[in-house]
Amino acid sequence: IVHGTNITVLNAARKIDEKAIDCSGKIFVTAGLGGMSGAQPKAAVIAKGVCVVAEVNAAATNKRHAQGWVDEVYHNLDELIRRMEIARKNKEAVSIAYQGNVVDLWEKLAEENISIEIGSDQTSLHNPFAGGYYPVGLSFEESEKMIAEQPDLFKEKVYASLRRQVAAINKLTAQGMYFFDY
Repeated sequence: IVHGTNITVLNAARKIDEKAIDCSGKIFVTAGLGGMSGAQPKAAVIAKGVCVVAEVNAAATNKRHAQGWVDEVYHNLDELIRRMEIARKNKEAVSIAYQGNVVDLWEKLAEENISIEIGSDQTSLHNPFAGGYYPVGLSFEESEKMIAEQPDLFKEKVYASLRRQVAAINKLTAQGMYFFDY
């Protein structure tokens, strides 16, 4: 999985710069650290890029960090953005997890006009209403409870979150970000 993801990330870098030999100085923003998603941060580091990956489930984030798939973990978006900008400037190969909802991350990046070279999402959007996606504004635990007790409300909140996520991604792609989905 890491090898294939590495090739995908490198090819995304080549979509924005056909002479690119790696991802040096480029930020790759994505989501998901459960299942096979842990490959994203490792693949981006192998490609010499900066990977910022959001994950709402603290257990998944902690597991990937303990396993060495993620180098650093941040809970505060301002601190995260400062760190990723330093990493880009210094052309570091580093993986940074944001412990929180990816919608918050995308919206903050769009609101502050932060230049992002590559974007993706490896959450389980093929199964968004059974734990594949979590609504913004709810914790992982609150979401799990809502899935079980109020599935219709959960579905509404997922749709609202997806609309917000797409709006932020569209703003960033209009500014030059190359976005792909697996």
